[in-house]
Amino acid sequence: MTTLPQTDIEIDNELISKVLAGEERLYEQLMRRHNARLFRIGMTMLDNDMDVEDMMQNTYINAYHNLDKFRKESAFGTWLTRIMINECSQLLKKKSRSGSEDISVLDDHHPANAAGIKESPVAKVIDKELGRVMELALLQIPEKYRLVFVMREVEGLNVAATAAALNISTVNVKVRYVRARLMLRGKISDYYKNDLVFPFHLIRCDRVVNHVLDKLGIR
Repeated sequence: MTTLPQTDIEIDNELISKVLAGEERLYEQLMRRHNARLFRIGMTMLDNDMDVEDMMQNTYINAYHNLDKFRKESAFGTWLTRIMINECSQLLKKKSRSGSEDISVLDDHHPANAAGIKESPVAKVIDKELGRVMELALLQIPEKYRLVFVMREVEGLNVAATAAALNISTVNVKVRYVRARLMLRGKISDYYKNDLVFPFHLIRCDRVVNHVLDKLGIR
């Protein structure tokens, strides 16, 4: 009898059950499975990589302490995304109240990829510029359209999952997605590479995971 491969939701739910049963170290696997998505969502809202890392840590710590409250009625990734969006929103409100201005920029020094594959100098420049053009174009459109575009086009979420994560109707998701594409059409070419949009490299992944594990006392 052929065993069907587990879905992402099933893998997450199995890991959650094991963490709640006492295998706390497996929480690292949950974080690594969702790091890239949370980073892209955070960059979409904040455009500040260090702030995003801080909000990711807050999200994971919050989620860990409330893991027993996750009812598996939606995907774990959707639940995490909601927490991340809330953390980013709170930070934006705090900065707005304090009147602080964020003058930091994205880190342009991307580490070599984890697989050790070397690109030619020309390819690196092209890829870097293409990714940055996409990022800048996204950051020029309103946040509510930007979020929907990143979730649908970059993360590959369907309409229902996007609606659940943002707590809006599926109709709103479709409308915002179309409007986002129209806004971007005049700013960039139709060609782009998803993995170049707010790239999340292994060194950053390790940093976030290790900081969260340290704060939670999991080793």
